[in-house]
Amino acid sequence: MIINQLRIAADRLETSDRSGKVSDSEMKLIRRKLCSKLKVRDDDIESVIVLKKSIDARKKHNLCLIYNLDVRVKGFSEFIGDSDNALVKKEFEPVIADNVGLKRVVVAGAGPAGLFCTYILALNGMRPVLIEQGSCMEKRVLQTESFFSDCTKLNHYSNVVFGEGGAGTFSDGKLNTAVKDKSGVIAYVKKVFVEHGAPEEIIYLDKPHIGTDELRHVILNIRREIERLGGQVYFDTFMKDIVIENDRVVSVKAVSTCNSDEREFGCESLVLATGHSARETYEYLKDIVEMQAKDFAVGLRVQHPQKFIDRTQYGDAASVLPPADYKLRYHTKNNRAVYSFCMCPGGYVVNSSSEDGFTVVNGMSNHRRDSENANSAIVVNVTKDDFDGDDVLAGVNFQRKWEKKAYDEAGGNIPVQLLGDYKKNVNSTHLDKIGIVVKGGYSFANLRNTLPEFVNKAIIEAMDYFDGVIEGYSDDDVVLCGVETRTSSPVRILRDETYQSNIRGVYPCGEGAGYAGGIMSAAVDGIKVAHAILKR
Repeated sequence: MIINQLRIAADRLETSDRSGKVSDSEMKLIRRKLCSKLKVRDDDIESVIVLKKSIDARKKHNLCLIYNLDVRVKGFSEFIGDSDNALVKKEFEPVIADNVGLKRVVVAGAGPAGLFCTYILALNGMRPVLIEQGSCMEKRVLQTESFFSDCTKLNHYSNVVFGEGGAGTFSDGKLNTAVKDKSGVIAYVKKVFVEHGAPEEIIYLDKPHIGTDELRHVILNIRREIERLGGQVYFDTFMKDIVIENDRVVSVKAVSTCNSDEREFGCESLVLATGHSARETYEYLKDIVEMQAKDFAVGLRVQHPQKFIDRTQYGDAASVLPPADYKLRYHTKNNRAVYSFCMCPGGYVVNSSSEDGFTVVNGMSNHRRDSENANSAIVVNVTKDDFDGDDVLAGVNFQRKWEKKAYDEAGGNIPVQLLGDYKKNVNSTHLDKIGIVVKGGYSFANLRNTLPEFVNKAIIEAMDYFDGVIEGYSDDDVVLCGVETRTSSPVRILRDETYQSNIRGVYPCGEGAGYAGGIMSAAVDGIKVAHAILKR
């Protein structure tokens, strides 16, 4: 039977796994509550499967955990609970073709979109070719660690943004998405992650995340399965040219980023899953495929002690619950949207630059989210009206302008400033009550010089409002890091109802093409594109 909305008061928990996994003591409480609700003995309960676990923190004095459960009880078969909220999902079927042959498909980009597209094609017998300009996971980790130690050691092709697993590999690894799961594809993606080594609790947690330390191993296992199924994977391989005949792709030319060797891959289909920072590729594509500039958001990363966030969100229950997150939103007087983005409990601010002379930051967490600080981007929407000119890459140029200022402000390190000094428009010279948690070097700077003034004013106005939501959120000693400019792709590569661009056989895919925003939605889009190719 399915039981929805079983509530247990948080103050009844003795301990909690900080990852959110249901502990043994937690399961005992669940079974005890079920016995009371169903009027049965514990021996009558044959099994309990947690379908979903969430936290209701609206009332700090009565904070509860909420469970949706699949329960097997002797003598029971009926459904209990609100059927509209039942978590009985349609089973997604990834295999829709049988031995479809060797119609060659090339997938460019090994982020979530490209990886899952390749995986589905391989499951269907296509033997796809996956090319990635960055390095394999083992090399990529070493490259990023070297860059964190010395900002002059940036590898333009392989870094926090590019390489096996894409930008999501060095992130919090969030798997929540606003995409509805009527087809069961989201549940399928989670299942694939678990089958390849992800923690099982991502299946039922309301806000699941893997963490960069765990995600690395999962991505590596998925790649190995692609190869076992007959797919070919080429790292350090940059797509330099698309050969087109009669408005249809016929091959892809690529060059090794290690030794400049060139090779050509014949193909009937090319999946463009290059990620939202593939600026060199955008420059090449803008004269080939139909593209348009799109809106995005820019801002700063803000750091608070995680214990402070836990206390403000959970109250006295903070010690027995996973690290808390938050979600904030505000509209300024001049109608700018300001909101928290990619909030990372117990995480790190990461120097995620991908071009020499430009600095950009992102947030990252390990699976246990156990660093001292929480961080989140506080970003302001920018539109095409804010860009200089009407070129399709005007948004890219806008990003570069402010990333260049951030680089100059801190000499390639992460520019850092206290909120009080940011408001006063003066350089910071030291940290105060809050320490800093970063991956990469940092230098004190004036972040007012790294963003348009309308963005600065919007952030300051919003931070004062946020202080009324979370008291102490806008204290003067709060640490700011800059700049966050790559919240989403600055372009959209147009595609039709068959998922193809104006060039037949070219399939724009994922976040870089403007059709996703995060690991889960990118993976889902990759699967959709794979099925579109198979159906063709």
